[in-house]
Amino acid sequence: MRVGFIGLGSQGGPMARRIIEAGHPTTLWARRPASLEPYADTAADTAESPAALAEKSDLVCLCVVGDADVREVITGENGILAGIAPGSIIAVHSTVHPDTCRDLAKTAAAQGVELIDAPVSGGGPGAAAGTLLVMVGGPTEAVERSRPIFESYANPIVHLGDVGAGQVTKLLNNLLFTANLATAKSALDLGTSLGLSQERLGQVISNGTANSFALGRIVDAGGTLDRLAAHAGDLLLKDVGLVAALAAAADVTPGIVLDAADATLGFMDRSR
Repeated sequence: MRVGFIGLGSQGGPMARRIIEAGHPTTLWARRPASLEPYADTAADTAESPAALAEKSDLVCLCVVGDADVREVITGENGILAGIAPGSIIAVHSTVHPDTCRDLAKTAAAQGVELIDAPVSGGGPGAAAGTLLVMVGGPTEAVERSRPIFESYANPIVHLGDVGAGQVTKLLNNLLFTANLATAKSALDLGTSLGLSQERLGQVISNGTANSFALGRIVDAGGTLDRLAAHAGDLLLKDVGLVAALAAAADVTPGIVLDAADATLGFMDRSR
């Protein structure tokens, strides 16, 4: 399968490199030529536009930032749909609103192209190690055709249902992570107020039944959310807002997980 990859940032770059190193014929495109320079020593080809990339690809993987970026790269002038052949697949690895993927899947289907949503979790280190988690929504046949490519950088790969199911799952994952940050930070602060060493309390909880990924990020940062806020605060704000909007549209009550996530955003000075 010929693969096109767009979005060579801290997450997508290692994913693309794993695909190339696995021996899959790969074409890359980036808005900035400098983003392609790290791959000059690889077997990857480059293209002048998303359309030109799509002409050379059976599967196009997107790892750009937001909904507007995904739409532009797929449907814009010289976008993927301007060059992709019927029978091909587009995989959206970005974390976006599930309706964005559902709408684009309908547009792609009109050209005989399958679009699946496949957001990932695990960051650049996970991609480099081949241990990303991929949450996939879409037709089984398209998912299974894409699986050998995903396996170059991911394990596990979970097929969750129709298009959009992967995005809903990723947003819930990010919502719970955000909520866990608030409860972990509050527990560490309470321990300090009760006379305990925050560093040693963090060491104990990290090795106990209350351990969590969120706690580890806070402990590694010296007991504050400052580093995480600078790195991921805006993305967490976006994702929590998307989940809140999904719940409101479905007329369901999110419960305490949204309250805790909002508390974290407040700690980060990024209230919704």
